[in-house]
Amino acid sequence: MIYSHEVQNMCPVTKGANHGPAAIPQEGKWTQVKEIKNINAFTHGIGWCAPQQGACKLTLNVKDGIIEEALVEAIGCSGMTHSAAMSAEILPGKTILEALNTDLVCDAINTAMRELFLQIVYGRSQSAFSEGGLAIGAGLEDLGKGLRSQVATMYGTRAKGPRYLEMAEGYVIRVALDDNNEIIGYEFVSLGRMMEMIAKGMDANEALKKASGKYGRFDDAVKLIDPRQE
Repeated sequence: MIYSHEVQNMCPVTKGANHGPAAIPQEGKWTQVKEIKNINAFTHGIGWCAPQQGACKLTLNVKDGIIEEALVEAIGCSGMTHSAAMSAEILPGKTILEALNTDLVCDAINTAMRELFLQIVYGRSQSAFSEGGLAIGAGLEDLGKGLRSQVATMYGTRAKGPRYLEMAEGYVIRVALDDNNEIIGYEFVSLGRMMEMIAKGMDANEALKKASGKYGRFDDAVKLIDPRQE
């Protein structure tokens, strides 16, 4: 260690406060984190690219400072899907500090990693008060049956009003309107469930029927429209 002439001539003064870092909640315990290997957390973070035309939701499961599980969900542009694919390969096995300083290909994913790092090191995680934390694989539970991201796709114009295209339940087939042309329900198909049934040998038309459902007062509709064509 090199000290300046001024520091060398200073007399030593004993440091009084030496109580360590503030404890943070991790997996059901209050812990003092002094090194990256002390970090344990499962949580989510959101990031966006510089022109704000795309966004990423990043989910990490960290054990002893190492990313054991990563779920990367992206929306915005086609290039982001390829970036997400590469990031899902890059992230597992890295410490969260390595991941913070790694190019994750897409600016939105890099931003999500930064935001997630801040949450984790301050103890703001989904598993903060879950004793023992969450098992590896917990990230998939967010996707539900069929392992598809929860994405809402809606469109509307002043002239023609709203169109529901994709809901949490699935791909919207038809929208139900009342006698005032207001939306009162919709019919949807769960694409994840349908593909699972087809993969197991079920006829595609039968699978489509079984994976379809209705929401709201669909059966009371005065008019049914295809939101993509009408």
